[in-house]
Amino acid sequence: MTTPSIIDISREFFREVALPILERHFPAETAQTAFGVFGYGSEALGLDDDYSRDHHWGLRIDALMPAEIFAQKSREMLAVLAANLPATYQGHSLREGHLSGAGLAPDSLPAFLTRTLGIDHPPESAAEWLAVPEEDIIHVINGEIWHDPRGEFTRVRRILQGYYPEPVRRRRIAHWCRYFSGMGTYALKRAILRRNDFYAHITFTRAMRLGVQIAFLLDRRYYPYDKWTLAYFKRLPRLAEPLLPLLEAMVQPDADWEHRLALLEDFADVLDRAMVEDGLIQPHPPFQKSPTSGYRLLEHAYAEIIQGLPADIQAIVPVWDQIYHESFHARYVADLDLDHWDSLLQLTARDRSRS
Repeated sequence: MTTPSIIDISREFFREVALPILERHFPAETAQTAFGVFGYGSEALGLDDDYSRDHHWGLRIDALMPAEIFAQKSREMLAVLAANLPATYQGHSLREGHLSGAGLAPDSLPAFLTRTLGIDHPPESAAEWLAVPEEDIIHVINGEIWHDPRGEFTRVRRILQGYYPEPVRRRRIAHWCRYFSGMGTYALKRAILRRNDFYAHITFTRAMRLGVQIAFLLDRRYYPYDKWTLAYFKRLPRLAEPLLPLLEAMVQPDADWEHRLALLEDFADVLDRAMVEDGLIQPHPPFQKSPTSGYRLLEHAYAEIIQGLPADIQAIVPVWDQIYHESFHARYVADLDLDHWDSLLQLTARDRSRS
């Protein structure tokens, strides 16, 4: 028997228990709020497992509302909801976990978008699109919306689900081609020649990740946060099949650096053929590999794509990594009780008498 997802149980909890309470006590506010499960956490992707459940896990309702309602009413909504809830629902406690007391996580829609995307609205220009970390787009479009009478959050999600405008997608592909080749295969070749195993480890794993990101872009799928990459990579409609065997061979413990470099070069060939097939670059003759610089194939694509872009975005460097969320997180930790933080980290003091 398959264990129900926490999303499924949370949906039932919302519809059967939480929504009637909120509509009875806060009808106007509830009519302007989007409810569901989305945002951060493996459960919002349906990828939570037993290891996910030791912190920040349990019944969950995410709620996004206008900033003025959040400022004026969110605490009261939490208090009233908590006061009217049972202690448990389908065996899940409502008195512990990330959403202790109410199962509800209220936030303002502008704050959530700014913390995640860096702007309080869906991107409206190429520059805004390129300033959004790709890993965080999934945190806006993941999970489910159960109730959104106002429709504003649904509208934001639909814009993002429509994927990048084509010049933006091409600019991102170009950037990752540059880094896969120049900071990946080229750098790994030099590390091998110099017998620098430390740098070989760094540049190999970087190249592997960058190559996977290009595959996502070519298949028009957003790249997720790293720990979910493999699960999402296997869903790619076109490039998972030819590339997955190469990835699996790269991470074998007995693979030496020369073999891993050869596999990265094969990976580049697959990506290059896909770009030719898609019309992103023109067909070209095979290129020779350099004995000192390796196989900088994708830097050819980088230059060709850049040269075909509108001049106003050629020099814009796409943002990656979760810089806006990390800024929020730093402020969160700065004001947190350290004992509470240690408990979230599953850190307990050792008994020194036994050491």
